[in-house]
Amino acid sequence: MTEPRVEVTRPEPPESDVSQPFWDATRSSRLVLQWCATCDRPVFYPRAVCSRCLGDRLEWRPSRGVGLVYAVTVEHRPQDPRLASRAPYAVALVDLDEGVRLLTNIVGCDPASVTVGMPVVVTWDPLSDGRHLPVFAPAVGGSRG
Repeated sequence: MTEPRVEVTRPEPPESDVSQPFWDATRSSRLVLQWCATCDRPVFYPRAVCSRCLGDRLEWRPSRGVGLVYAVTVEHRPQDPRLASRAPYAVALVDLDEGVRLLTNIVGCDPASVTVGMPVVVTWDPLSDGRHLPVFAPAVGGSRG
C-alpha cells in the first residue's frame, strides 16, 4: 500500500548512494547510524569512510534515538518561505547517547522552553516521498528511554 503524499512544507534532504540506508530506515521510522568496524566508533553524517580512522568498513546499526540538547536557537523569521508556517521553531544540536551530534528541530513543546541539557527522544516528521526526517521531542518526565 502506498503512503499518501505529504505537502512539501520544508526543504527536503537529498539522497545519495552513501545515505540511502539511512533514508530507507526512516521510511519505517527507524533511526540508524553508521559505525566504523575498524575503530568501533559511530559516524554521522553518512559518508564513505570513517572520519576518525579513514577506515572504509562501515556498517549500519540501530540508534536508541535519545540524547541531550547541546545548543539551541529559536527561528522566528525563516529565510526559506516554505518554513514560514512553522515559525517560531527550535533548531538544535542534539548529542545522541551513541556519541554523534545531529542538527535537528525540537518539536512538541514551546520553542522558547527548549534548553541546553534537555533530554530528548527521536520522533518523525514525514517528508513528501515516504521518508521521515528525524526530529526530537522532550523526553516524557525527563526520562531518556
